[in-house]
Amino acid sequence: MDSLFVIKIGGNVIDDEENLSAFLQNFAAIKGKKILVHGGGKIATKIGEQLGIQPNYINGRRITDAATIDLVTMVYGGLVNKKIVAKLQSLHCNAIGLTGADANIIPAIKRPVKDIDYGFVGDVLQDKMGVKNLEVLLANNFTLVIAPLTHDSNGQMLNTNADTIASSLAVALSKAYDVRLIYCFEKSGLLENVDDDDSVITLITKEKYQQLLADKKLFDGILPKIDNAFAAINGGVKEVLIGHANDLLQNVTANTKGTLIK
Repeated sequence: MDSLFVIKIGGNVIDDEENLSAFLQNFAAIKGKKILVHGGGKIATKIGEQLGIQPNYINGRRITDAATIDLVTMVYGGLVNKKIVAKLQSLHCNAIGLTGADANIIPAIKRPVKDIDYGFVGDVLQDKMGVKNLEVLLANNFTLVIAPLTHDSNGQMLNTNADTIASSLAVALSKAYDVRLIYCFEKSGLLENVDDDDSVITLITKEKYQQLLADKKLFDGILPKIDNAFAAINGGVKEVLIGHANDLLQNVTANTKGTLIK
């Protein structure tokens, strides 16, 4: 079985030209089949403010009204995605930029309203993903660069969390490939003590995760990543790694840095 790396890169690397350039050089150097999933929230916020669209967050999640879905479709699917693709082409990495609507790779449903109306936010329909189309592109040696946008099959684009998209892709492709899902961010991994960058927890099992939750050792920002990591493991992905963006080339080897979830 061929190996496949599904790599998610967060906004703080994308916001900084130097960091992004260094990261993409490392990403381009990875041999074999690979998918890059990116965010871009701060850039969307900045451009939105220039256009008079104020961001609205509840519990750290963006509310996507009609103006905002147009904004994020432009920024994520256009500006951020194409800049990354162009940079990868300059590094001789034959990348193709996609949203979930392209080739019907990631259909979703608009999130049902419970306590909060998140607006045009999509929840991925895992069993309807366009796995065959993804496999065709990968088989033809395209590197996929995927924006955090899905669609509802009725012509409406939807904003979807990039961590979730990465996890969903990893699960969808785990029957055809030996997948390692890598979440890259600005910390060295999952930290036992959030103020100590050297307190990386190198291996997490479900039991260890329950213990960390009970001890309230995990800061809020990391919880969606771990939930998505375990969703991927439960869905058939062999390994998930959470680590520093600068450690990417080491984290595609057997000798990883950061936090490995198995």
